[in-house]
Amino acid sequence: MRVLIALLAGLIFGLGLLLAGMANPAKVLGFLDLTGTWDPSLALVMVSAIAVAVLPFGWAKRRKHSLLGEAMQLPQKRALDRRLIGGSLTFGTGWGIAGICPGPAIVGLGAGFWQAGVFFGAMLAGMILFDLLERFTGKVGLGNATP
Repeated sequence: MRVLIALLAGLIFGLGLLLAGMANPAKVLGFLDLTGTWDPSLALVMVSAIAVAVLPFGWAKRRKHSLLGEAMQLPQKRALDRRLIGGSLTFGTGWGIAGICPGPAIVGLGAGFWQAGVFFGAMLAGMILFDLLERFTGKVGLGNATP
């Protein structure tokens, strides 16, 4: 049942990305081009997504288990640190250059866009590099993280 619900949620999320234009790099780059031909339509998508998520997240914070009986796992860390800021800057820079982020990249792969394949390969390479650097510096890597 969990797999079916996860598949359904992923399909709804992917469809939402397609309908909102988030899988179209040109539309995303238009949204990020504040000094040129700015396209504010994705701001409405983001604000709508936040508005829709407020009630379910509030509900989830008060529960110990999900509707499927699994332990509720919400982020506990609230502090801004160098790693969070550095990761955010790296993510934002990549998003601004490519006009693609991880969710739309997976949607683009499914739709057969070769550009999404290039992005997805670069994303995987970055994740592997991060894991190797974390292991080299003695910090917890992606493969060693515990929930």
